[in-house]
Amino acid sequence: MPTAARLVAGVLLAILAWILSDLVRPLMPEGTAFGWFNYVNAFIGLWVGWVVMGRRAGRGFVQGINNGLTGVVMLFLWCLAAHSCWEMFRLAMRNRYDGPMEAITAIFLIGSEFGVMIATAPVLGTALVGALIIGPAADFAAKHWR
Repeated sequence: MPTAARLVAGVLLAILAWILSDLVRPLMPEGTAFGWFNYVNAFIGLWVGWVVMGRRAGRGFVQGINNGLTGVVMLFLWCLAAHSCWEMFRLAMRNRYDGPMEAITAIFLIGSEFGVMIATAPVLGTALVGALIIGPAADFAAKHWR
């Protein structure tokens, strides 16, 4: 069911995902073709904000902060999973894997490499500030706009 809290959480998390995507671009290897990188991350942010954060909004300020932190962690995990799967698929089309199990296990290796690559102070700091803003904003929307 659409609510103001779901809309606020989804839109704000999509904006945060776009900002974080722009911060991540310089950290990737030179020559990386990004294509729809920002758009995919923004869509995942919209989805995570709507489904995860929007459902849990309206339980108080402290829970709102926890909700924001949970939403940002879920955003990171889903974006890492999506881009790791895409990278595995790209490499699989170039016959880099001997079998399907090797390709599936490569998803986790690629995801861990991406995670280490983007774990920098500007990215994590921006994510933390975003979480501290988005969680209470969704809580405010749940309480005041019904």
